[in-house]
Amino acid sequence: MGNKISGKDFIKLGFPKNNSINIAIGQIHRYRKKEKKQTILNEAKEVLLEPEKYIGHGIWGKVAEGLIKPVEVRLQELKRTRSPFSIFGENEIDEQAKFQLYDALKLPISVKGALMPDAHSGYGLPIGGVLATDNAVIPYGVGVDIGCRMSLSVYDLPASFLKGKSHQLIQILQDHTKFGMYETHKLKADHEIFERSIFDEIPILKSLKTKAYQQLGTSGGGNHFVEFGIVKLDEVKPEWNLIPGEYLAVLSHSGSRGLGANIAKHYTYLAAKQCPLPKQVQHLAWLDLDTHDGQEYWAAMNLAGDYAKACHDDIHRRIAKALGKRIVFNIENHHNFAWKEMVDGMERIVHRKGATPAGEGVLGIIPGSMTANGYIVEGLGNELSINSASHGAGRKMSRAKCKSTITKSFMNSQLKDAGIELIGGSVDEAPFAYKNIKTVMDLQTELVKVLGTFTPKIVRMDK
Repeated sequence: MGNKISGKDFIKLGFPKNNSINIAIGQIHRYRKKEKKQTILNEAKEVLLEPEKYIGHGIWGKVAEGLIKPVEVRLQELKRTRSPFSIFGENEIDEQAKFQLYDALKLPISVKGALMPDAHSGYGLPIGGVLATDNAVIPYGVGVDIGCRMSLSVYDLPASFLKGKSHQLIQILQDHTKFGMYETHKLKADHEIFERSIFDEIPILKSLKTKAYQQLGTSGGGNHFVEFGIVKLDEVKPEWNLIPGEYLAVLSHSGSRGLGANIAKHYTYLAAKQCPLPKQVQHLAWLDLDTHDGQEYWAAMNLAGDYAKACHDDIHRRIAKALGKRIVFNIENHHNFAWKEMVDGMERIVHRKGATPAGEGVLGIIPGSMTANGYIVEGLGNELSINSASHGAGRKMSRAKCKSTITKSFMNSQLKDAGIELIGGSVDEAPFAYKNIKTVMDLQTELVKVLGTFTPKIVRMDK
């Protein structure tokens, strides 16, 4: 942009000498710095004259907000007492995770909390933490991998289909799944999500659209996986069109890839600037949903959740096509997300960071480890857990500890004993690193009802 724009330019236009000028310069520098100075100033003049017209605009909305009703930035103090909470499986949960929840419950926006039996300490809100807030969203309460989720597709094929077919199924996973930072599909699939106007309306999303398109149908690193296994249905729903029994199934676990990670990073930074907090809780900075940034994050978070679903749908479509078989039914759920839900008779923002939605009648899937069953569940709508359940077995060893104490040969012997074929994977995902899923499930019988199990057989993870 020729001739750099300064605060004086805005004062000449008639802008008040307040933070709206800093906001305008920040937005221009971030999103419009290659454009002509006069073009920008002409637009700025329009915003100054009729700011109401620009509320919600991707670039000028924040400036308009600064002119009409500036966001109040002040050091937030914690409450002296915690909001009400429940802990399920207290003896299985490390003290640090509990203290992280206790701190979160003292935020002035917190109204209720819960800790699931698979919980362990995380960044900000603990993994397995559920927090209901009043009209505010905490980016780190959702997590970096927005919309991290499970998807289970069941085929009308008997479990015996696996016998003698393992070589073919391994090949399907090697050819049709992609993992880690750089692997993408050569043949890209199109998806309706890329037609959405929000990709052009919010500047950060516009910059991430190409990456999102390239990464569609891929999985990340860490504990993300795609696996063939056997579903045992003890109880069936009429719409499944199957009788109780054992069937071939595909289970996947991953999230919103680079799109979600960049959204999380951007809005966490904005939250930290707008919501200064005492040091021990600074990762719990929030965005008020009545502000420009709060509304924008909410829209971007929901897009990332839909994108995560689109990725799973693409993975399952590719595998079904390679198998030449039709999926009979699918069960899926987010476990890193925030929802608007009724809590004790009031609409609240419910953050589930590593927790499965378990409202009454809501279906979900709770995975075990590579050598342990996952569970198909139906929520019982327990208000004490804020309609939530665990999202897995939960770690009992950190990744660093796994790397220093578990050898690849020990992990391989565990997998061999369990009859598991592993493609990729590293010692930090060894079954030994996780809590006992049976214990975790026993601790949440008042949260979910078990309808069936999923037993992994062929597992594909990042290298």
